[in-house]
Amino acid sequence: MYSWFALGHLTSFLQLANKLAKRGHKISFFLPTKTQPKLTPHNHHPHLITFIPIEVPAANGLPSGAETTADVPYEDRSLIMASMDLTQDTIDSFLGQLKPDLVFFDFTEWLPGLARKHGAKSVYYATMFTVSGAYFLPRARAQPGGQDLTRPPPGFPSSKSDMITLRAHEAREVGYAVTHMEFGGKGKTLIQRHAVALEACDAFAVKSCREMEGVYSDFIQSVYGKPVLLAGPVVPKPPAARLDDQLLGWLNGFDKGSVIYCALGSECFLSKDRFQELLLGLELTGKPFFAALKPPIGNVTVESCLPQGFVERTKGRGVVHGGWAQQQLILQHPSIGCFVTHCGAGSLSEAMVSDCQLVLLPQVTDQFINARMMSLDLKVGIEVDEKLGNNKDGICKAIKEIMDLKSDVGRETKNNRKKWREFLLGNGLEESYISGFIENLRSLVG
Repeated sequence: MYSWFALGHLTSFLQLANKLAKRGHKISFFLPTKTQPKLTPHNHHPHLITFIPIEVPAANGLPSGAETTADVPYEDRSLIMASMDLTQDTIDSFLGQLKPDLVFFDFTEWLPGLARKHGAKSVYYATMFTVSGAYFLPRARAQPGGQDLTRPPPGFPSSKSDMITLRAHEAREVGYAVTHMEFGGKGKTLIQRHAVALEACDAFAVKSCREMEGVYSDFIQSVYGKPVLLAGPVVPKPPAARLDDQLLGWLNGFDKGSVIYCALGSECFLSKDRFQELLLGLELTGKPFFAALKPPIGNVTVESCLPQGFVERTKGRGVVHGGWAQQQLILQHPSIGCFVTHCGAGSLSEAMVSDCQLVLLPQVTDQFINARMMSLDLKVGIEVDEKLGNNKDGICKAIKEIMDLKSDVGRETKNNRKKWREFLLGNGLEESYISGFIENLRSLVG
């Protein structure tokens, strides 16, 4: 397995590795050297999952010691990709020694070629929800009428097309990012990399189930004529570690379901104005909160960017944390009543099996589509949008409304989320999907 060097992607790949290792399969897992300690508590089968640390070469302009997207500003993610491109010979050498049957990858579009060279099949493992992959599908978007990102691509499941869309400003932002911004070296854009990867791989794999996203996996398979293998919900087990004592003590000091947890992932960098607007929105709720946020663009620490008087006004009930957070464990703590999320697929998967309410604050690309599915299709959360006001007042209003279980939105989302939680954690569901997934992998190799 060789995933994009972002913590959300690495964690998602490792969750699948754990499910496969539980059935006795052996996995070699490439990851950045200094990131290994963060993932070690999540490796539940170390006798079968072998971490192989990869030194990240210093691409032109990459800060010393940077390994993942968490180590660089948003605009410098391309340097991480350029560095991963420089590992091609290293990965080639390892594949020659390991002789794997299958190679799982995502952004390194050159891996299918290496896999074929060493007699292995390549599987593009999408860490995003299937709906997002279907919406942005390169081959479908290349068809006549597919260039307008405010509309689904031709053939997209019609029953969903009236609600699964991008707003005009989101389409402009996504369109520029995926078609104009270089992603890695040699002038390649993100969409070009995806297009090559999807054409070159032997199969697609997604962390999803037919009951939730079957129509979208069928659409992808119809467009490419390649198998789309459903791994099921891949519900993550709690890590072997325990919550930091200081944070545990702080959370224990609040009533059940009263604390807001806010986290926007390892790749999200807000402007200073949006950063402060978010914090002011949390403050306005009057509720206790723990916010795990990256420093705003162009800044080194979160502390230097807090709104004036914020620390004094929120003393004792508000914490802003600028480092990595133990999200899985935080979401399972009984005092957490609301999760304000950027709608990354990994975060949403963890949230769907927790008890907290969901406030959706998408920031980029697939997160916009994820938010539409969660709020409009599954109705398990509320999105902070233009209708509410995408500002401190809108953030406050969304949180208060969804945490009020007497409100229509609060009741509806809680009931729907409970239904999906029980389904995803249901006896036999995951075992059935993983069994089918492994059989499909055997057929692919066989």
